Amino acid sequence: MATGEVQSVHVAGRTLRVSSLDKVIYPATGTTKGEVLNYYVQIADRLLPRLAGRPVTRIRWPHGVAGESFFEKNVPSGVPDWLPRVTITGHGSRSGRATVTYPLVEDLAGLVYLVNLGSLELHVPQWRVDEDGAPQPPDRLVIDLDPGPGAGLAECARVALLVQERLSAVGLDVEPVTSGSKGMQLYAELDGVRSSDEVSAVTKALAQQLTEQHPDLVLWQMTKAKRGGKIFLDWSQNNSAKTTICPLSLRGREQPNAAAPRSWDEIEEAAAGRATLTQMPFHELLG
Repeated sequence: MATGEVQSVHVAGRTLRVSSLDKVIYPATGTTKGEVLNYYVQIADRLLPRLAGRPVTRIRWPHGVAGESFFEKNVPSGVPDWLPRVTITGHGSRSGRATVTYPLVEDLAGLVYLVNLGSLELHVPQWRVDEDGAPQPPDRLVIDLDPGPGAGLAECARVALLVQERLSAVGLDVEPVTSGSKGMQLYAELDGVRSSDEVSAVTKALAQQLTEQHPDLVLWQMTKAKRGGKIFLDWSQNNSAKTTICPLSLRGREQPNAAAPRSWDEIEEAAAGRATLTQMPFHELLG
């Protein structure tokens, strides 16, 4: 198929037009747009439940990761009528006033439509909307582990175990996800009765406690001068205005890595120095 050529495909009962399947998206590995689309199709059964009900912000690389990228919150121009969307005013906006019409990705057709536009990264908040489109309290918390200079995934793994110990003690199951960039996120499901501000306050207190107990490893404030060899435990991602990379989403970096859910066995091995934890290429998730 020649670059720029358009073809029709049938996806989830819809007929979609996809283009330029042989365009190289990741020059370092020669990964093409067709391979990117195939990844998202193959991973959809695991990805769609994580996207369901969450407004999706995309980062698009129309010409591949060597080209320019841009954030897109509103539904793209020319969006088909069948793509679900939700209009939200204020909630999730740092200004408190913006009105945004986000797409919702509820099925494979919607996923393929957005990825075909060069949407490599899919970012979502920690809250969902209900059937009427009203934002609900967060149904999960997130702690973003961001390594400073001289630190990496091994140090992230050590901090992850500290966080897991404390959250497990209050009955929360924690899922570790290597970000596909340089750090790691930790997610825990919530019962949906606490506000984003309440969740932020709890995670901030946890970050401060761990910084006090492990000052050589953890930092709760993004103070660049103090970050060498430490992990910034970013509790602020629980703010309703913020989003995180959706687990299983690709990243628009030099290598075609994905935000990859990991096992606690992997984290423990890395923390103990018995194994090297790396960011995961997307093909390993297809297994």
